[in-house]
Amino acid sequence: MSRIWSRLSAMLRNRTFIGADKAGNQYYVRTEQIDGIMKEKRWVEFKGEVDSTSIPVEWICWLNGQRKMAPTPEEMAMLEARRQRVKENVALLKKEEEEKKAREGSGRKITSMGKGDGPDLKSFIQQLPVASEVDKSGEASEATSSKRSTKTQEEKEVQDQAKQEPESAEPTGSGASFRPGTWQPPT
Repeated sequence: MSRIWSRLSAMLRNRTFIGADKAGNQYYVRTEQIDGIMKEKRWVEFKGEVDSTSIPVEWICWLNGQRKMAPTPEEMAMLEARRQRVKENVALLKKEEEEKKAREGSGRKITSMGKGDGPDLKSFIQQLPVASEVDKSGEASEATSSKRSTKTQEEKEVQDQAKQEPESAEPTGSGASFRPGTWQPPT
């Protein structure tokens, strides 16, 4: 029990006050030997309720060892002034953007990209095989049948070229036989 008490009292005696922030939090450092290596321990004592979000970024960096030197009051004042200028600029830009939208009015159509919008079906239909192109009456037109005959000739030529090449388990390039929208997964 005395060993724990001596360590606790040593911890409180050997601490060095480094600084305080605007919220009143106090920062301390202590150097101690752990496993034969001198290590620096840094910590904060909160004023009032423990709220880690009240610690400024500069002090967080110092606590984590990302900064060797603690932030000075002058540096903190300069950074606080900079943060204030940024907030003012953001407010000004938002105001200008709202005024610009008000001047443009509601004449502009707003398009949403939500789940309600479907895919572009026109480009999808263009990729379908010619056999699906049928008149509303249910019969194929003459133009469609002539397109179909030229497509079937091209398909036969592609199949003949594919038969001449030996099949391999390795993927190959599609080269001259490539036709957009005609790929089918292997069965």
